[in-house]
Amino acid sequence: MFSNWQQEKAIAALVDQAQAMADKLAAAKPHVVDSHAATAMFWAASYLASGQNLHDLTDWKATTAARFAATADTKITALRKQREYDSSDGLAVWMHTARAISEPRIAPPVCEIWRHLSKAGPNAATMADDLLQDAGLPVGAAFSIPKGFQSQE
Repeated sequence: MFSNWQQEKAIAALVDQAQAMADKLAAAKPHVVDSHAATAMFWAASYLASGQNLHDLTDWKATTAARFAATADTKITALRKQREYDSSDGLAVWMHTARAISEPRIAPPVCEIWRHLSKAGPNAATMADDLLQDAGLPVGAAFSIPKGFQSQE
């Protein structure tokens, strides 16, 4: 009984975290949305270069997605300690997306996050190219919403 309550509380916290990011993006100025979209594009290209296609997260096993989310959470903490807030925010988008694979209640705010990011301007692609070039990765990553997270608008 107590463990069920703890699990429900933990899931509610994860939903709240994803919703907080969606709310932040809803109220953000365009350059902030562009930055989130650019860093999300960067992380997708970065993981793709190492053989993991984040856009296919829905095809991953739930345990693999959960492991990715846990690893991303650790990496986000390290990035924030280094004051790399933009980069950590882009990775957080993918962390929330991966969490939604194993917990469907997280999916609605994640769809909302992706809907806001899809409204990013052309500066997002330019910013992503700069990040990719600095990392020695191929430029020209296009923005796309991962499979299964298109908004129902």
